[in-house]
Amino acid sequence: MFTSQQLRQQLSSIHRKSYPAYKTLKGIYDFKHFLLSIDHVQGDPFASPSHLSIQVPAKIAAFPAFCFSAKNIRIAVQDYILRKFSQQLSIYNFKAKGSGKSGSISTSVCGQKVLERTACEISSDFVTVRFTVGFPANGRTINAFELEKILFEFLPSCVEKSLLYKNLPQKAVESVVFLAEDQEFLRQELKKRQLVAFVANHSILPRESGISQKPMKNAVPFQSPASLETEFTLPHRGKIKGMAIPQGITLIAGGGYHGKSTLLTALEDGVYNHIAGDGREFVLTDSSAVKLRAEDGRFIKDVDISLFINDLPNGKDTHCFSTLDASGSTSQAAGIVEGMEAGSTLFLLDEDTSATNFMVRDGFMQQVISRDKEPITPFLERAPQLFSKAGISTILVAGSSGAFFHIADTVIQMDRYQALDITEKVKKLCSDYPLPPSSVPSFYMPSSKRVMSSTKKASYKDFKMKCHGKDSFSIGKDTVDLRYIEQLTDKEQTAALGELLRYTQEYLVDGKRTISEIISVLQNKIEKDGFSAFFGNSYIPCGLAVPRIQEIFSCFNRYRRP
Repeated sequence: MFTSQQLRQQLSSIHRKSYPAYKTLKGIYDFKHFLLSIDHVQGDPFASPSHLSIQVPAKIAAFPAFCFSAKNIRIAVQDYILRKFSQQLSIYNFKAKGSGKSGSISTSVCGQKVLERTACEISSDFVTVRFTVGFPANGRTINAFELEKILFEFLPSCVEKSLLYKNLPQKAVESVVFLAEDQEFLRQELKKRQLVAFVANHSILPRESGISQKPMKNAVPFQSPASLETEFTLPHRGKIKGMAIPQGITLIAGGGYHGKSTLLTALEDGVYNHIAGDGREFVLTDSSAVKLRAEDGRFIKDVDISLFINDLPNGKDTHCFSTLDASGSTSQAAGIVEGMEAGSTLFLLDEDTSATNFMVRDGFMQQVISRDKEPITPFLERAPQLFSKAGISTILVAGSSGAFFHIADTVIQMDRYQALDITEKVKKLCSDYPLPPSSVPSFYMPSSKRVMSSTKKASYKDFKMKCHGKDSFSIGKDTVDLRYIEQLTDKEQTAALGELLRYTQEYLVDGKRTISEIISVLQNKIEKDGFSAFFGNSYIPCGLAVPRIQEIFSCFNRYRRP
């Protein structure tokens, strides 16, 4: 470790030298009130900015113990600190001048959801923040005086105003903790009462636009139907009422543009906690819920889809099914089985994005094409068994086929963005429109045991990871397409998935471990050591957000190399 004065001297000694001389700054420097670590130095002023981190000792940051007393509270406080730190950095962004990315100062950008990110960590020892800085240069000549301004003026000011508890609005910190405790309490209550989702009255479900997650202004506030309205008493907020969706099969129906998909999207996002003022703070869904859809062309390897698809005319084995180019029906069947493998107890589906022949076969079609000529057992026939035999509930948006009404335990109609409980009305109508009798094949739990093949002879280049935004990343020459993993909400989650897959290929794949076994190892490492477990002696980069186990399974199951 070096002193801050030594850093000043080193900066002075490399001023106006060639840009690679910046590499000599790598190390940890004691600024008395915090430690500054220069973790990675960019190769030139036009390359990706340098990676830095700051650690403030717990005694100096002085955050009360209640700020990290439980995991959910710690994550919420980290999110709040990071937002404050990001605001301060933005004040000084590009205030130091130079070529290329000179003077850029930034960290992770938080959205409406509260995620655990590597950009900020709080513990009983330190408050740590990670960020990037574009080291200033004129052309490719070092401008050390501009960097000195960043390191000795800008950053200490950011630390003072955002990382010390005494300088933060303490009521605001307290409200963040209270909201996190209320959200966690409500999630536990949903489990106790055998409910899979809750939408609080007065929630704002519509979003500003298709590319914005902010709440829509002047949107119709949500109001629960009286028959589904449930009251909870939260530890801090007190009494709260809203629509509770019970376990079982729930159908969301209604005319086009009346809010069916808006409600389903809110429930998809309800696996995450939202910040205060979002409008969806108390729209909470079973945290294991998975949104499923048809995904033509996706990669499938060694998945047991025989629960839904069997006796293919080409004789292909669906107990261990593989394809490089799945159809809509086979991709949706694989998605359900993979969701079961990931431990999901709630499936979310929209008829509009599902394969029609996978979802339902009407009576006329069954008369024309007999069951012994049709290899697909439709979801309509399997959904009740998924719940009764495997404890997996379904929430389904339907707008064209009335067959789904027959299997629904609860039916919600969306009418001009207002929810109506029409379950009793539908049950009476179902007797007038009976489904034709059918013989559903026996239910059994799928037994996919996909093993990832070994790549021990691969070179370093084969393990190099590059993130391409939220929708994909590449490992070496192989690209993993994540466009249709709809609950993947942040590009930092995608980057984290890339790092997890890189680490897996480099250290865990042995040709014997199954995907489930590998993901169990990864999950234990994350729980114990966070992302430090995957970088060894190297620095932990800014820009990673912890994904759910469901997204890890979805990612690994789409990796084409194995």
